[in-house]
Amino acid sequence: MTALTCRGCVRTLVDSPRAKAAARAAAGAVILIAIVLTVGAEPFVRGVAAVSVPAAAAALALGAAATLAAAWRWRIVAGRLGLRLDRAEALAAYYRSQFLNSVLVGGVLGDVHRAVWHGRRVGRIAQASRAVAAERAAGQVVQLALAGTVLVSLQLWAYAPTVGIVLLAVGAVGIGLIVAARASVRLRRAIGREAAHLRIAFGTAGTIVRVSAASAIVVGCHVATFLVACVAVGVEASPQRLVAVALIAVLAGAIPLSVGGWGPREGAAAWAFAAAGLGAAAGVAASTAFGVLALIAVAPGAAVAGVAAARRRPHPAVGEERPSR
Repeated sequence: MTALTCRGCVRTLVDSPRAKAAARAAAGAVILIAIVLTVGAEPFVRGVAAVSVPAAAAALALGAAATLAAAWRWRIVAGRLGLRLDRAEALAAYYRSQFLNSVLVGGVLGDVHRAVWHGRRVGRIAQASRAVAAERAAGQVVQLALAGTVLVSLQLWAYAPTVGIVLLAVGAVGIGLIVAARASVRLRRAIGREAAHLRIAFGTAGTIVRVSAASAIVVGCHVATFLVACVAVGVEASPQRLVAVALIAVLAGAIPLSVGGWGPREGAAAWAFAAAGLGAAAGVAASTAFGVLALIAVAPGAAVAGVAAARRRPHPAVGEERPSR
């Protein structure tokens, strides 16, 4: 009986969202420690020190454009799934989710909060969660396609293995799901149900074009922010090389094994910069500056979160005395 209870506790712990988020954050921390042991702490200090007022202003402007495009993408997908979503509310919620993704472990809790918030407002949490998952997945697909297209068009074959590895990983997951679905009737039904929702969400050519355009804007703004970081730390290279390494770093930053986005991004930047002959330390410094600029870009989300928290705080009734301090 004790053994069964222990196994149940372990299963509950492993399946816990908090445990999964902590595991992802731990993986990101391990990557960061490995980078520090390899290149030292100086590139991180250099990256933070390189952030200037003009660079921060550029990051805020690019972040606003990216958030507008991402909120537009969310509204498109949510609308296709029959969910109401006001433009201003979508923008504020997306800012808040990006900020929470940046400061909380795992890098995805902001999206979870956004899905639950929207689901409660419309009374359909499951469908709202599908909308968030679908629009984020669409963004990642477009980002991966753009990275592969640009690297091939620039004939930068040294970076092709990175995109190839990601594609292989996606393919392996897909094959695993197919095999598991064939062995489980329940899973097969669940996959069929979610596939039906995806067909509704992206069922027209116009929807695919608009979602792709919005995602391309988001990726372009993130790459431009990384280029601002490269200029800030004094990296000198051709525009083609800088765009290539920026695409690799931004693509790696989407991997949910991080501490607020930190970890895989710095590792990928170190490798990409080294492959380009720019030095791994320069890649870490540029990625660090980008991380700071990215946090500045989503800083308006902190104000949104603060206002939302203030609205939830209970206010004393009329005539009721406030507690003395």
